[in-house]
Amino acid sequence: MKRREFLKTVGAASGMAGLLRAAVPAAPEVMTVRGKRPAGSLGFVLPHEHVLVDFIGAAEVSPARYDAAVAYEKIKPFLDEAKALGCATLFECTPAYLGRDPRLLVRLSEATGLNLVTNTGYYAARQNKFLPAHALAEDADALAERWAREWREGIEGTGVRPGFIKIGLDAGALTEQGRKLVQAAARTHRATGLTIAAHTGNQVAAQEELAILRAEGVSPAAWIWVHAQNATDEAALVAAARAGAWLSFDGVSPRTLARHVAVVVAMKREGVLGQVLVSHDAGWYRPGEPNGGQYRGYDVLFRAFLPALRKEGFADAEIRQLTVENPARAYALGTRLA
Repeated sequence: MKRREFLKTVGAASGMAGLLRAAVPAAPEVMTVRGKRPAGSLGFVLPHEHVLVDFIGAAEVSPARYDAAVAYEKIKPFLDEAKALGCATLFECTPAYLGRDPRLLVRLSEATGLNLVTNTGYYAARQNKFLPAHALAEDADALAERWAREWREGIEGTGVRPGFIKIGLDAGALTEQGRKLVQAAARTHRATGLTIAAHTGNQVAAQEELAILRAEGVSPAAWIWVHAQNATDEAALVAAARAGAWLSFDGVSPRTLARHVAVVVAMKREGVLGQVLVSHDAGWYRPGEPNGGQYRGYDVLFRAFLPALRKEGFADAEIRQLTVENPARAYALGTRLA
């Protein structure tokens, strides 16, 4: 995709004028599993992680597939380690019908002292395997009402309220179902002020998502391009960020370290570091596997990625921007309208 074409699309969706009309409170807050917290008090944030994911499929997923007490014992040491390394807040990005467990998150938050944040929304990647039957039949308005109800009343009778909207979309051109989820997410944002974190395969899907947001009257500032490291066009990333969208480079691992350092350095060079988020997309307890499977911890960002950025000349203020200030702004409650 040519830079000019992408700029035209995202510019029409909002541009800087849309950011000026964003209805973010003077003292913004974020909704954690234990209630609202001032966005400015979140501290060091890991904005895209998981503690439990079940890939069995929407038709079979159930809390009965695992013992929550056993899962708790497996997960807690990894969260304790993240806190010891400096993390204060972790956004748990597992959506409904993929193993979202708000009760487990509350218990883990209370035990570790971490702020944990869960979500509303659905995941249509992998050819709709993780969508419940009603999501295939209902229109965008009905889905948005379901998600907004979780914001108003809490999730599944727990009283735990979501802190953002998580949707998942396949790479390439959006399917009809994918377009519907983006529309539903936009309408939920307008009703709740929750930020939209969209699992997005590449810049083709990103362009379509931003066009749908424009049609729904929602600013790119309400949208996080999850897995932005998968984009093959750096110009597309820069254009989206300059329009106000958030770029989430969230696959930090030993194997991908060089790629993540390079893309964050590039975003700094382009002057859009203020729109960048970094995380691991790590974890997670896996129901159905012996002892919950292999769990990947949340330490590489602290032990390798941030030191690598410092070697590239990043100042402490820029590290703080990436890990404290940007996530607080990205996830602050408040409608952002085009």
